[in-house]
Amino acid sequence: MGGGEVSKEMGACSLAYRRGDQKLRKFVTARSTKFLLFCCIVFVLVTIVCRSSRPWVNSSIAVADRISGSRKGYTLLMNTWKRYDLLKKSVSHYASCSRLDSIHIVWSEPNPPSDSLKKYLQNVLKKKSRDGHEVELRFDINKEDSLNNRFKDIKDLKTDAVFSIDDDIIFPCHTVDFAFNVWESAPDTMVGFVPRVHWPEKSNDKANYYTYSGWWSVWWSGTYSMVLSKAAFFHKKYLSLYTNSMPASIREFTTKNRNCEDIAMSFLVANATNAPAIWVKGKIYEIGSTGISSIGGHTEKRTHCLNRFVAEFGKMPLVYTSMKAVDSRNLWFW
Repeated sequence: MGGGEVSKEMGACSLAYRRGDQKLRKFVTARSTKFLLFCCIVFVLVTIVCRSSRPWVNSSIAVADRISGSRKGYTLLMNTWKRYDLLKKSVSHYASCSRLDSIHIVWSEPNPPSDSLKKYLQNVLKKKSRDGHEVELRFDINKEDSLNNRFKDIKDLKTDAVFSIDDDIIFPCHTVDFAFNVWESAPDTMVGFVPRVHWPEKSNDKANYYTYSGWWSVWWSGTYSMVLSKAAFFHKKYLSLYTNSMPASIREFTTKNRNCEDIAMSFLVANATNAPAIWVKGKIYEIGSTGISSIGGHTEKRTHCLNRFVAEFGKMPLVYTSMKAVDSRNLWFW
């Protein structure tokens, strides 16, 4: 056999080897991909089955709910203004929450609530009564139309916890119950769903001057210094402090400007506790139209409020924090 023939045979063998190696690699790669995909599917199925069949988790949640249910619940303090359909929807929803004790509707309209409205809401509460307990409903009638009405002192509240809420905001009951549990661990602070932040002005000609920032600033920085009272828990004692102890000039300012009563309450609580508020993660369902926050100049007005209140309190009491309370029972990984 000549050298040329040997060379041809070796070349043919080399080519066959390379082709065989490529086929083997493709086969191994395909099998590996299929195996990894199979493992992922098995993992997901096992996770779902385990989460749905862990009796110790379900029983621990039930025990926690029973322990929580053995204590007093909370009072829903709902602010409303001529939006009766929204009021009916909100009351109907929250009446289903297991730890709700009573509903107080802050009524500042010139005319009292109609008999038909009161009858409708009472029927809703009767239908949703549980274990013989019917949620108490009361309209807190105010002669003056003022934003301060939402924080007026209520003498005969049966619960220490107050859940302040606007009539156009809905949270699932389990989310509200979780926030209530968080509040019970720190009952002197505000616990809420809508965080906001203030920032000091860095220019030399504006010493001790602060600016108000909204959600995007909180999201970007991971920091907040207040939670808005449109959806927040606080102790009932702060209603008395707001009405009777906070400087009257602040209440007059909020009445005149029709803004910032929520910032004033945040100042009041932070000044009393020297501690930050607590932000609870929760899905917000807004069932109404946009409010005053969508009006031009809103941030500038809120900034003016901040600095006016700093002057009244003699300091900036708001405390920065990056803590967020999350219900791990609703997460796969935490």
